Amino acid sequence: MPRPILTEARIGALAPRKNAYELRDAKLRGFGVRVTPSGVKRFFVHCQHKGVRIWKIVGAADAMDVGEARSLASTMLAAIRRGETAPARPEEALFETVAETVFREHERIWKPRTLHVNRGYLRNQILPRFAGRSIADIDGRDVRNWFASLAATPVAADRSMPILSVIMREAEWMGLRPEGSNPCRGIRRYRRKGHERFLSDDEIRRLSAVLAEREQRQPSQVASVRLLLLTGCRKNEILTLRWPDYREGRLFLRDSKTGPRTVWLSRPARTILDALPRSSGWVFPAPRAGGPRDADWLDRFWQDVRAEAGIEDVRIHDLRHTHASVALRLGATVLAIGRLLGHADPRTTLKYTHPADATIADAAEIVGRVLDGS
Repeated sequence: MPRPILTEARIGALAPRKNAYELRDAKLRGFGVRVTPSGVKRFFVHCQHKGVRIWKIVGAADAMDVGEARSLASTMLAAIRRGETAPARPEEALFETVAETVFREHERIWKPRTLHVNRGYLRNQILPRFAGRSIADIDGRDVRNWFASLAATPVAADRSMPILSVIMREAEWMGLRPEGSNPCRGIRRYRRKGHERFLSDDEIRRLSAVLAEREQRQPSQVASVRLLLLTGCRKNEILTLRWPDYREGRLFLRDSKTGPRTVWLSRPARTILDALPRSSGWVFPAPRAGGPRDADWLDRFWQDVRAEAGIEDVRIHDLRHTHASVALRLGATVLAIGRLLGHADPRTTLKYTHPADATIADAAEIVGRVLDGS
């Protein structure tokens, strides 16, 4: 398909897609417009000089017309061919300016919760170190020193690093850093002891006894905890469950961490759901807000329950781990457990399914008997 000549009408008709895309100009080689998932359109130049790929922003499509952009692009391309560089305006190259641009462009890519969490890491871990600096001046030593300074909070460090890497990668696309210059590349994350915690059979019995004792007084909270244990769902998946999502003995989740998915329900799980009142479209409705219960409602209940059951170190998310570990112990495959939990990557499932030493010993004994011919 031949390249079109870029016009105001053609650029105005370009709609955002799931991923960023470019449209090149037939009139000026190396000139084009890039459309981001958030709908932002920027003119750019792209060429090679002495074997180095060069990509630079010309300007925003809403700040200049295509004729002005093409003329400026022609000047920039000629400067590049002469070996000259056209630096970005200082305010455009500041780290915090680039970071904000990247976050705006990722609003349609990241889920709202992910966007909120990532903004927290940007604000608390990243900006205090890099704000006020030109993004082109930040090198691998700067990033290594920053990462080392976060050693006391390894979780925050490990979760901040990918965010910084995305910002640096996008800066290359924007022509603010050389291609392949991401200073986050090659930096190893902190080795942390796993946080997976599985309830033992005795702990499950103690938890069940506490829930049974509280059922008359707090039926909704008890039902929500039992569903978490019986389904392996995430907390938010249960709290935001709608009655239309429950049909044919399954949960058809509209959205989860990995997108829409189906949860197969056991008979005990179906019994719990069937016994709940349907006074709202939400399975666990808030009393007056018109929406679902929030996480605090369940967290406060869990704090009391786990203390009463003598499992103070168990988090709500550990109920999901327990669901996976019991399934593994009863013979479910990693693939099946991944489907139960809604994992897109089988490697994610492995961290939830660390079997007890006794299970490993039993497996070794069984394999030994078979291979020994006995």
